[in-house]
Amino acid sequence: MIYRYLKPRVSRIILQVIIKLSGTIVELLIPSILSTILDDYAPIGNLHGVYLYGAFMIGCAVLAWIGNITANKMATGISRDFIVDVRRDLYARMSTLSAHQRDILTEASINSRLTSDTYNLHAMVDRMQRLGIRAPIMLIGGILVALMLDVRLTLVMLCAMPFLAMIVYISSKKGVPLYTRVQEGNDHMVRKIQESMTGARIIRALSRGEMEREAFEGINTDLSKRQQKADLTMAFVSPLVNLVLNIGLAFVILVGAFSVSRGTTQPGTIIAFLSYFTIILNSLIMISRIFVICSKGMASARRIEEVMNLPEDLKPVDMPGDSRSSAHLAFEDVSFSYHGAIPALSHISFRLEKGKTLGIIGPTGSGKSTLLSLILRMYDPDQGRILLSGADLRSLSKEEIHNNIGVVFQNDFLMKDTLRENIRFGRDLNDPDLLRATDTAQANFVQDIGLDHPLAVKGHNLSGGQQQRVLVSRALAGTPELLLLDDCSSALDYRTDRELRHALRRDLKDTTLVLISQRVSSVMACDDILVMEKGRIIGHGTHAELMKSCTAYRDLCRLQLGGDAA
Repeated sequence: MIYRYLKPRVSRIILQVIIKLSGTIVELLIPSILSTILDDYAPIGNLHGVYLYGAFMIGCAVLAWIGNITANKMATGISRDFIVDVRRDLYARMSTLSAHQRDILTEASINSRLTSDTYNLHAMVDRMQRLGIRAPIMLIGGILVALMLDVRLTLVMLCAMPFLAMIVYISSKKGVPLYTRVQEGNDHMVRKIQESMTGARIIRALSRGEMEREAFEGINTDLSKRQQKADLTMAFVSPLVNLVLNIGLAFVILVGAFSVSRGTTQPGTIIAFLSYFTIILNSLIMISRIFVICSKGMASARRIEEVMNLPEDLKPVDMPGDSRSSAHLAFEDVSFSYHGAIPALSHISFRLEKGKTLGIIGPTGSGKSTLLSLILRMYDPDQGRILLSGADLRSLSKEEIHNNIGVVFQNDFLMKDTLRENIRFGRDLNDPDLLRATDTAQANFVQDIGLDHPLAVKGHNLSGGQQQRVLVSRALAGTPELLLLDDCSSALDYRTDRELRHALRRDLKDTTLVLISQRVSSVMACDDILVMEKGRIIGHGTHAELMKSCTAYRDLCRLQLGGDAA
């Protein structure tokens, strides 16, 4: 996945590598120049040579500084553009996930992958361009130049390399799984924060703040322990590397002291060699840091790749329809369950002619909203089939299903934007279309405050009833052929609810309507009514028919309407 997004930037990366490489090589020359000054020119008092090579050292330092700054700036631009593309495609993929796939991933994990995981991936690509090139070149170059200065001292230093390689290998092998668990713990925290923010009012109203704080503390402590374990494991790397290198440095100084005392090595060579040893030390410390960053980045890359590689779900498949069917919408022995568990719907069958109205009523958990999800093909039924204008829903593309459907969900949302953009919702609709929809939806207040009126997050600067009428306006603005309303009048008073239903019948005579409600008064005038309980249809017919044949419906009518039930 990473290579796919870096491939279009290969030319910029190559140029950045060349600049970085050049600056690093120039920087490696500085200790050698210092050695030449100390051994060849300073002892004989050749000030001209000292000044000349001194100026050369300063020039190399300036060139290395310019090269590193230029290369780092390029690395920042490459990593920024890289993660912009990754985040864009990840967001696009997440927006096309099926409801089943989103259920498996969870909303919290999706948010975490789109934020903290992309940040870790960005940090890895950025640091690999900066340190991932500089550190190995400084390490290899330092060793090669040290070999040219003194082979024996270099061999003493190289004895530490196998131990360092083992430390880096073990730490990297342990790091990725540990940081994967950290990100999973972060998912849990994000989910808890989302729940707490969404339910903040009810938490305060029921004085459950202490309970929620304790629950959050448990998740926070668990994440802290995971983070601590990962960080402590990786924190051993730098001290161990320093320990091995410092032991090697002690042996180098010891051997160098004997060589100088015997006259086989000059003091300038020892000073230059110690400078290269410091360069090698810093390079290995940088490499150990790279492995920590890469452990986080690779763990995050795997989580991002998991989402990107999810197969496209609910693709259109060739399924036989029923060209003779006159029904606009038909369910034929449909059964469905979430994750193969308890059935949410069992053997649902009905037919709805074009322009007719179907009311669905039943207690909470009876499967009403699930039925709506199946009509929109958020899920496929486990058994049976759903026909839309005679075509099996599974044979239609998402565009064919959704373009002519207007829907208001039970838990819908409004964006932080103007009323105009919330109702238009990216469609090519003009203001008269929008105002016509608000008139039918009984959202007359929109004309008073204007379409340019800004909404707060989730529309919190509107009342609950106003929010629902704006949502109905959004569904009506596109003049849909099939309109699905899921308990969209729960926040409306009875008078406004009645006027909304009358306006729908008046203005949308050719629109097929599926109306889900908890109120008998909302569905009693429908052409057909389904009474649902525990995922099954226990009553089917008009209001008058159900009053005679369905005890549950009759009891509900008497409970809500009293003596007006008939």
